[in-house]
Amino acid sequence: MSDVAPRTPRFQRWIDVRFRDTDVGGHVHHSQALIYIEEGRWAYWDEVAGRRGIESVDYIMAEVTLRYRRRILYPGRVEVGVRVVSVGRTHFEMEYEIRDESGELLVTATSVQVMYDYEALRSIRVPDELRERLEAFEGGSLPLRRGS
Repeated sequence: MSDVAPRTPRFQRWIDVRFRDTDVGGHVHHSQALIYIEEGRWAYWDEVAGRRGIESVDYIMAEVTLRYRRRILYPGRVEVGVRVVSVGRTHFEMEYEIRDESGELLVTATSVQVMYDYEALRSIRVPDELRERLEAFEGGSLPLRRGS
């Protein structure tokens, strides 16, 4: 796999690497990649899903997997690419890429979110309106499971 493969996620968000993100090894601490991904996911959820404001968060995180490919260095900016790859009955799956300013692939990640009613304290079905928004943005019907 090439580390400069064409960018496939349609949604990207630039994030500044801050000095405070670095660790004693002189590179960004591994935990910061999760924060960069979270910032990208929140921007996607706001702009694509149309869920604005903290009270609009209608999912819980079920799983996150990261693969570190190269060090993230300070100073600089990273581009977080985000896409939804599947939508099930009560969950949706996302993929992420973090690239540096030259386009070099630094981190890949996946996450699974479960739609959730915080008042009833239980999972709920993915609303048809949300599925339609995601499919319209992603360019077609989304499978029930990643890779299917």
